[in-house]
Amino acid sequence: MAPVEQDALAVREQLFHERVRECIICALLFASLYILCHFIITHFKKHTDFTAVHDDEDAAVNRIALGLCTFTLAVALGAVLLLPFSIISNEVLLSFPQNYYIQWLNGSLIHGLWNLVFLFSNMSLVFLMPFAYFFTESEGFAGSKKGIMARVYETSVVLLLLTLLVLGMVWVASAIVGNDAASRQSLYDLWEYYLPYLYSCLSLFGVLLLLLCTPFGLSTMFTVTGKLLVKPRLLEDLDEQLSCTRFEEAAVSHRIRSAGKASCWLNLDMEMLREQFFAIRSKRRKLELRHRASPWQRNLGYPLAMLGLLALTGISVLIVCFHVLELLLDDAAMPRGIQDASLGQVSFSIFGSFGAALQVVLIFYLMLSSVVGFYSSPLFTRLLPERQGTPLTKIIGNCVSLLVLSSALPVFSRTLGITRFDLLGDFGRFNWLGNFYIVFLYNMGFAGLTTLCLVKRVSWAVQAELIRAFGEDMGTQGWLLGCPLCPSLALTLSPCPGLHKLPLPVTRCRTHSKPC
Repeated sequence: MAPVEQDALAVREQLFHERVRECIICALLFASLYILCHFIITHFKKHTDFTAVHDDEDAAVNRIALGLCTFTLAVALGAVLLLPFSIISNEVLLSFPQNYYIQWLNGSLIHGLWNLVFLFSNMSLVFLMPFAYFFTESEGFAGSKKGIMARVYETSVVLLLLTLLVLGMVWVASAIVGNDAASRQSLYDLWEYYLPYLYSCLSLFGVLLLLLCTPFGLSTMFTVTGKLLVKPRLLEDLDEQLSCTRFEEAAVSHRIRSAGKASCWLNLDMEMLREQFFAIRSKRRKLELRHRASPWQRNLGYPLAMLGLLALTGISVLIVCFHVLELLLDDAAMPRGIQDASLGQVSFSIFGSFGAALQVVLIFYLMLSSVVGFYSSPLFTRLLPERQGTPLTKIIGNCVSLLVLSSALPVFSRTLGITRFDLLGDFGRFNWLGNFYIVFLYNMGFAGLTTLCLVKRVSWAVQAELIRAFGEDMGTQGWLLGCPLCPSLALTLSPCPGLHKLPLPVTRCRTHSKPC
């Protein structure tokens, strides 16, 4: 064999081994994500939907739909990790360019991951999730033999009709928007025109959903963190509050046990008493948790967490404002797509590795804030999953929502200028990315909405704390001191704010022959 042929064979052999290695790495990564998502969905699913006690067929159908939901959630998690993994890979290749153990980490692997996430997200949104929903709702055609295959046939027919309806709507919209000869000619090209245009519309919807959810989530993160951590309370005695709350709980419990006796003020029913008892018991448990917390956790953990959230939010807004100025001065700031991933040549941040790490943290923080804002909004609160009590249809809705948010995250981060990593593969082929007015207004809208939500949230929090600190005690004592029949009760209950809400038994007395 000639030396030239040997060199060509060696090159082909090397390309074959690289392709096999990339396939193995992608399979291992996706298998890890699938197993993780399986445990997550198992934690929230309702077990009665998957038991074969009532109907083996329904249980099998639900298990198939659950597998499709797990696949979709794994794709969503992969879309979230896609951009941070690419940024970290670039910095690793910059730091260790000739390291033998990271030769597998190259541009071909990153580009393949972007293409796979794009393909699987399209497939999940357009086919798998609609199929899972219609599959769980189907019963088979009338007159046909019952079974899983009958449901598969009905679901396939319904999905085909839905696909034709969506493609027809896209065809009509395309004909209305583009009325020239080139646009009419492209209407007959399904693969090169229909699917990219359809996913461009879906990505635009996801980016708009992120625009609405992320600013609201950034302001809600402070409230959520405040509920998870122990708050420091200045000028407040926890021992006194805990003893007062225990006294309230004991009083309400005694009132429930002696519910047969009528009150001279109110005729309270048992349901309201039980709700009040559960609320007081929850408050008592929270106070006990705060009382058991160490001084470092109580006085240092909460302020540091709040400062961290405030710093991340402020940095995000400043980056977006700076990106707005760049859009006005330089055309290179516009998001664009590339087909060749040249990693390990230049850092995507002017601050080097520190800036790249900050970009990764900001991307995860914005994604977490968007999820918090999504589930905190009034429109999507009902989708919030419950532990061991989420039905399958709600699981499907959650998977679709998370996939829409996560698949738009790379475009969202690049549009706002959070990172300079250009969009790879088909992510950069969206039609609206080259429109300056859409990108500029999107950045302005994000900065304005985030600032508005933060100012509103901070002002409400300060107002609530002032009312809680100064208004409750004064209001309680003023109400009791204003009562001409019970002036001594204010002196008795003044050390324990909140006891005025209790339905305490009151001794009957007579004033001018009228009961009090």
